[in-house]
Amino acid sequence: MLSFFKSKTETIAYPLLADIHSHLLPGIDDGVKTLEESYEVITQLMESGYTRFITTPHVMSDRYPNTSEIILSKLEEVRLFLKEKNVQVKIEAAAEYYLDESLMEKIESGEPLLTFGKNYLLFETNFISEPFVLKDFIFKASSAGYKLIMAHPERYVYMNLEKAADLRDRGVMFQINLPSLVGFYSRPIQKMAYQLIDKGWIEFLGTDCHTMNQAKVADKAKKNKYFIKAMNLPLLNHNL
Repeated sequence: MLSFFKSKTETIAYPLLADIHSHLLPGIDDGVKTLEESYEVITQLMESGYTRFITTPHVMSDRYPNTSEIILSKLEEVRLFLKEKNVQVKIEAAAEYYLDESLMEKIESGEPLLTFGKNYLLFETNFISEPFVLKDFIFKASSAGYKLIMAHPERYVYMNLEKAADLRDRGVMFQINLPSLVGFYSRPIQKMAYQLIDKGWIEFLGTDCHTMNQAKVADKAKKNKYFIKAMNLPLLNHNL
């Protein structure tokens, strides 16, 4: 049976069950630090209605040089711990790749990257300036068969609607962070998130959850009118 979320003016037909951006594997990036913390944050998110997690540790050559082997090994640790705690939830792992020289080398060499769904590849950039190699990366990664998802475009200082339109014309999909909807990062970030939703330019919502506090903020965001507006777009979270 479908559960319904109602506002005074709109109804959401499908609940948000799958989260595709989080940092729930302990000790390998700036997310949760221990298995116990992972368990606590996951169960908090489950109380918000999530039944599936595709967690995405950072892969950043100079700070978090995670490999697919490191990520998948840690995923198994979390799965076993949750099983011991009698928590029944579907948890998988991909990665949030930082656009740097190392990522370009991986793309150019054909090294397999961690993806989810229909070969979706989640990536981020620095927050201040548009990377010089961004368009080259998009072309090469797309040519290699990856379907690109830009993590939290609303958080990049260099982003505006003109740049967003250009990226979408190049085939890039967008994922907005739920905390952005309630001004968690800043008012300008909240404004950009609203503009992208108004344009209908998002394919995914994600918590980008690192901590218990962020899990609670993400839950609060589900009461925001722009969450309702986003949920009435054809989000791909529902098709995973």
